[in-house]
Amino acid sequence: MTRYHWFVFTVASLAWMFDCLDQQIFLLARNSALKNLLPAGSDAITYGGYATAIFIAGWATGGLIFGAVGDRVGRARTLTVMILLYAVFTGLSALSVGWLDFALYRFITGLGVGGVFGLAVALIADAVPDQSRTGALGTLQALSAVGNIAAGLISMGVGSLIENKTIQPEGSWKVMFLVGAVPALICGVFSWRLKEPEKWVLAREQGRQSNVAFGSYTSLFGEARWRKPALLGMVLCISGVIGLWGIGFFAPELVGPVIENSLRGENLPPAQIAAAKSTWIGINSIFQNLGAFFGMLLMTQLAQKLGRRPAFVIAFLAAMAATIAFFQQFHSKSDVFWLSPIMGACQLALFAGFAIYLPELFPLRLRSTGTSFCYNVGRFIAASGPLTLGRLQAALKAGAATPEAKVDAFRTAATYMSAIFLLGLVALLFLPETKGRPMPED
Repeated sequence: MTRYHWFVFTVASLAWMFDCLDQQIFLLARNSALKNLLPAGSDAITYGGYATAIFIAGWATGGLIFGAVGDRVGRARTLTVMILLYAVFTGLSALSVGWLDFALYRFITGLGVGGVFGLAVALIADAVPDQSRTGALGTLQALSAVGNIAAGLISMGVGSLIENKTIQPEGSWKVMFLVGAVPALICGVFSWRLKEPEKWVLAREQGRQSNVAFGSYTSLFGEARWRKPALLGMVLCISGVIGLWGIGFFAPELVGPVIENSLRGENLPPAQIAAAKSTWIGINSIFQNLGAFFGMLLMTQLAQKLGRRPAFVIAFLAAMAATIAFFQQFHSKSDVFWLSPIMGACQLALFAGFAIYLPELFPLRLRSTGTSFCYNVGRFIAASGPLTLGRLQAALKAGAATPEAKVDAFRTAATYMSAIFLLGLVALLFLPETKGRPMPED
């Protein structure tokens, strides 16, 4: 790789890393924000499911629109706009005064978030040498865990500010959203220096002369050779996305009550409990994403050595087992240090596989479109995951008389939903192995 190849890799990876930072800040601040924005007595966890579903729906919409735009007008140019979009509206989330405007800001943030992944992956896939592609794409996804870890550190810092009485607990979520917007804005400035890949520029010019459609959903679904991987790739991603966003990223809703009960047993005052709880949720996020970082690097190695399909089989089975183990066995603060990283490693490993595998299924003129469709548009279906978890939990806890019984209902709901990882194995039966094959072209 040349110096410019490294520049492309760095900017694309930072764009996705800060994207994930903003996602994780939303997850960590979601409960606190909604408790502050909703009327007294409202169920923050239920509305948290609604807010997450709206965010994921925006994500899916952004992927559908801007993936195709990236194939038509250029990956680099569109990526820059997406970075600025999600950065600005992450910051605006801190200015929310009610549930509705908070949900609107999250939807528009989702539009930018949804556009980034497919564009960043297609940009690297088309810009770097073929022999570097798999490692670069797997590492791009692994670095997303660094953004998530940074969000955990921000949460811990906010907890420290609460403990020192520098800020009030009810305003902590505003600080987190404002801090999360800054690095993405800086990245957006540097991304203006990106150039379109020469491969794409040449193909786009030839396409204009021969009237070949770029970024066309008619081409993607009108030709069987591209329609089949698009639909099956979408199912593959739905399994991982529901598993992560519908189950795994609701870990704070389990960790919080467990930690709070533990701290109450230490006879701490309420203000200190609130600060310590925020800190421990941050610690859980850090360890979950430390595991994710190494899990995604391992997935990259498995995909290179065993092939894409065998690596996915291992990852889907491990994700289901690790998720069930986390929600059934997490009972004390010490579990943060081993159950959380194991679940993070197994669930997020799948996403390194998506980064590597999806661009290998589509030609250059549909690479961003197809990748974004699979990874993001399935989120319209995946958006049902948080809603399903909330409804299932509500049904199970209907007869629960104690806080502990309600937590047990949440554990059971998450365990039932872990079967979604088996859906990915079904999709794999009909998808091709792409290890060692050249990128497909017309």
